[in-house]
Amino acid sequence: MFKATVIIKRRPKILDPQGKAVEQGAKLLGFNNVRGTRIGKYIEFFVDTNDKSLAEKEVKEYSEKLLSNPIMEDYEFILEKIK
Repeated sequence: MFKATVIIKRRPKILDPQGKAVEQGAKLLGFNNVRGTRIGKYIEFFVDTNDKSLAEKEVKEYSEKLLSNPIMEDYEFILEKIK
């Protein structure tokens, strides 16, 4: 079994309204040196196989077809073998 950690981020050229809103809130709280805030997604799940290449394939397909928007977002993942 593998534990998958997927991090999804908006592409750099895509506007991030949630990041902008958080950054404006930070300024209201006195964080005047904060710049370029971007909000992403952190997702964890398990893949029930002992075959690493199959686990990688499933995580890629799951990330591309369901977890991320391939037009606006990029993703990266880490697979960790669970004993």
